[in-house]
Amino acid sequence: MPRIIDLSLPHQNFASEPFPPTLHHTDHREGARRLAPLAGVSPADFEDGIALASDQISGSAHSGTHVDAPWHYGPTCEGKPARTVDQVPLEWCYGPGVVLDMRHKEPGAEITVEDVRGALRHIDYTLETGDIVLIQTGTDRYWNTPGYLSHQPGLGRAATAWILEQGVRVIGIDAWGLDRPAREMAEAYRQGDADALWPAHFYGREKEYLQIEKMANLDKLPAPCGFTVCAFPVKFENASAGWTRAVAIIED
Repeated sequence: MPRIIDLSLPHQNFASEPFPPTLHHTDHREGARRLAPLAGVSPADFEDGIALASDQISGSAHSGTHVDAPWHYGPTCEGKPARTVDQVPLEWCYGPGVVLDMRHKEPGAEITVEDVRGALRHIDYTLETGDIVLIQTGTDRYWNTPGYLSHQPGLGRAATAWILEQGVRVIGIDAWGLDRPAREMAEAYRQGDADALWPAHFYGREKEYLQIEKMANLDKLPAPCGFTVCAFPVKFENASAGWTRAVAIIED
């Protein structure tokens, strides 16, 4: 039997992200009161007065672990209308995973092409078409703390382009987003770097690819490669992203 490692963060109230979801849980007794009118019975007609628990969830498609579609980055990609999350090929979301360890990078630093090449040399791996690249920053350990949104390094435009040129269609990260924290991007922009704002995201207007954001537990993988990533997004119609339960599948 294969072993499955959860690479996802939860959707939860008061999560440490800019637009956290709201979850309301209905217990079994409330479920009886809700279901009884639909069946034309009394709540007391259910055994012990309890029925079905339920939950109401309201939130952004970008909360929790999720897959960003090309439409998120801009209205067009490669000169064509950008695909929404319900249009992305599911084949892209299932494939060989490879972890690039960037935990040595300082918070707010840019991950460069040489950083990516160095990480690949360190694990003696050559990227192939269909690989799913996972950037390990260690930021998931700050989830639900004030430091979560500011602790990570982020991919620069050149590094994003280089990874995609190897045939990669999906890049994931164990942090809020693929780019550097907003404060560092804004400071670089004020200092004259016109391309400093969300360069990894905006490169998705030129080259079609997906991002898996807010991943976790990359440190639990037994090796940086040799496993399969599965991250199918929820099929939200015409949406820019979809929630996912990203996992690593390890064939023992």
